[in-house]
Amino acid sequence: MATRTDAPTRREQILKEAARLFAERGFHGVGVDEIGAAVGISGPGLYRHFAGKDAMLAELLVGISGQLLTGAKRRLAEADGVPPEAVLDSLIEGHIDFALDDRPLITLHDRELDRLRDSDRKLVRQLQRQYVELWVEIVREVYPELTEPTARSAVHSVFGLLNSTPHLGRPGSLPGRGVTAQLLHRMARGAFGAAGVE
Repeated sequence: MATRTDAPTRREQILKEAARLFAERGFHGVGVDEIGAAVGISGPGLYRHFAGKDAMLAELLVGISGQLLTGAKRRLAEADGVPPEAVLDSLIEGHIDFALDDRPLITLHDRELDRLRDSDRKLVRQLQRQYVELWVEIVREVYPELTEPTARSAVHSVFGLLNSTPHLGRPGSLPGRGVTAQLLHRMARGAFGAAGVE
């Protein structure tokens, strides 16, 4: 979602507004009519795009997990011959883009993942595990002193740090996107470095 520069489709507009509303008021606190009104169509008109709110939630949470994995794979493919430190920096930058640009999805994941059907929830977890393992491999290249379990714990810890953006305040209250991104990047690299210090 964060990397697109062309105009969003109607379906993407619906998903963006659904994510915002679900994050603000909870899945059960938002009606189909409200989502429709946010994008300028009737509530029943949404059913031309989605079977219902459950389908929107599934597409949001499965979709962002897939996008993060695809983005990480793309960054790795483009990094052929690049030092591992630069690859790790690229992965961190990609996750920071998500954490700053798709903050409602972080809140939504934290609050509503259990509302997904078992099959969708398992798919989200599978995509997330693959994403973590890509990071673990690069982290161990940059910090070879880390065991695999320690590297995996460090990756999860850094995700927790980066995914804390919904708690940083309203977007207008942050010091600026660039400054915030640099701060998060320094903190992420510092956390990985500290993981190898006894």
